[in-house]
Amino acid sequence: MKRHLLTLYLAAELIAVGVLGCSSPSSPSSSGANNLVVYTSVDEVFAEPIGKTFEQETGIRVQLVPDTEETKSTGLLNRLIAEKGRPRADVFWSGDPVRAAILKSKGVSTAYPSAAAEGLPREFSDAEHHWISFSARARVLIYNKDLVSENQKPTSIRDLADPRFKGKACIANPLFGTTSMHASALFQSLGDDDAKKFFQSLVENKVKILSSNGEVRRRVANGEFAIGLTDTDDVNVAIEEGKPVGFVYPDADQMGTLMIPNAAVLIAGGPNGENGKKFIDYLLRPETEAALARSEAAQMPLRSEVELPAGFPFKSVSQLRTMSVDYGTLAEKLEEISDSFLKPWVDENQ
Repeated sequence: MKRHLLTLYLAAELIAVGVLGCSSPSSPSSSGANNLVVYTSVDEVFAEPIGKTFEQETGIRVQLVPDTEETKSTGLLNRLIAEKGRPRADVFWSGDPVRAAILKSKGVSTAYPSAAAEGLPREFSDAEHHWISFSARARVLIYNKDLVSENQKPTSIRDLADPRFKGKACIANPLFGTTSMHASALFQSLGDDDAKKFFQSLVENKVKILSSNGEVRRRVANGEFAIGLTDTDDVNVAIEEGKPVGFVYPDADQMGTLMIPNAAVLIAGGPNGENGKKFIDYLLRPETEAALARSEAAQMPLRSEVELPAGFPFKSVSQLRTMSVDYGTLAEKLEEISDSFLKPWVDENQ
């Protein structure tokens, strides 16, 4: 195992051991017929209402354990791996399928072929049912309308390296969250050499590395940067706040826009496995996709019959040209490049 990942896993193990016996959101007490522990990398403000309605409808108490904004997905991933021998979570509600694929490769998850997945596109989910994908976000370019005219707005992620945006563009740290998934997708789609050239072009154009997608959204919305790379839910927050921002689905006529579906994962040996299955069934319902579409997250339902959020320029996700990626191999690629390329790149340029 690579040294950097091993260090993270050991740190997570120490955290897990150190909090035994406590009862708090970061250290759940998980046993009991009406209990359920859900680790989630989805923003708590979006995940909590779903957990509350599940509680009301089933009587099962949900302990929701969120990730931090800066280490989104990665912190809970390492914690789940560290807890493998003595699981404390029943379900991992992941904001992307790459972390779910890593858990499968580490033997942390177990297969669950939920009947509630009927109608969801199979290409987004694991063929062996270790994760099932639903409502999605997309990776988009956000721009400040006060700084970028309509005829100068970006159309491709390569515009981050365009001289007209030199020193005026930003991305989130590619070691974490959806930006790490996007990095892995670029390596898979472009090949290692061209992907490395792309990252070098960002350095040459003085693209700023920020702490999170939320920080990208905030600083573009406030006019500190002209453009940035973030997710549709972050853009929608800025629009709801009345900020002068627009966004584009990058590379819609070329390699496509990266889609990032949610993934529901049943943890192997979780203390409340049957309740975990019920929660996964609940997540996969058309009603949950509809609720996430109506929320501030403005997530895109994968089911074509569920209405998209207002303002989307197409009737269903199938009409958007998306990057052709294999989420399982994206996980392998991410583990490969995290230490060998991404961490040194961030250390040198942050």
